[in-house]
Amino acid sequence: MDKNKNRLYNDLAWTWPIISPPEDYIEESKKFRDLIIKHSKIEVKTLLDLGCGGGHNDFTLKRYFEITGVDVSSQMLEGAKKLNPEVTYLSGDMRSVRLGKTFDAVTIFDSISYMLTVEDLRAAFQTAYVHLNPGGVFLTYMEEETPERFKQNKTTVSTHTKGGVEITLIENQYDPDPRDTTFEATFIFLIRRGGDLAIEADRHLLGIFHLATWIDLAKKVGFEVTLANLKLDDPNYPEVPILIGTKPLK
Repeated sequence: MDKNKNRLYNDLAWTWPIISPPEDYIEESKKFRDLIIKHSKIEVKTLLDLGCGGGHNDFTLKRYFEITGVDVSSQMLEGAKKLNPEVTYLSGDMRSVRLGKTFDAVTIFDSISYMLTVEDLRAAFQTAYVHLNPGGVFLTYMEEETPERFKQNKTTVSTHTKGGVEITLIENQYDPDPRDTTFEATFIFLIRRGGDLAIEADRHLLGIFHLATWIDLAKKVGFEVTLANLKLDDPNYPEVPILIGTKPLK
């Protein structure tokens, strides 16, 4: 994102606890926990959450693991610290951060979408690998980020209310050039306070890669790769493919 888009994204960060409260992530986070434990070859006590955002998955996962979260957005980190004061949060880019310590599990949730090139995606996988203890598990997922799943001009509308604020969110995804590795996600916010309407727009450039590319890159950095699927009880939530990378035991 350029600086103006990044500023707008930060300016609208306050809306996400209303649009996506942490309680909405409990079911999926528990299923992530189950997959981590199932595929790990070691006992999982510590977890590194790369691109942690506002800490919504950490809200549940902190019950089971000692978590360290990393994100590039200062406003997202501020929100995560308020939500999860017992979690350690650090500033860093998932492509390049090196913490000088390792963990039993590493996760990258929806922030993986911001990897725009094959080099970006490989760098994120490499960061996960170097921070993982042998036998530990790396988990990420591909919600819209494969051509096999992408739907041109997919548009959804939802309305959320909290504390006298009503937000109607219109989300649209569009790929202007299917030959490259990016697509556009545009968000329109209709924000009403006491009947007064404010309209904001936010555009994000996100990455899209063939499933085979995800698997190949994970294997090249050293992971043993397994695919799984995440299916929630909500019928409106599509089944999402999960990439699980296990670091070989020495």
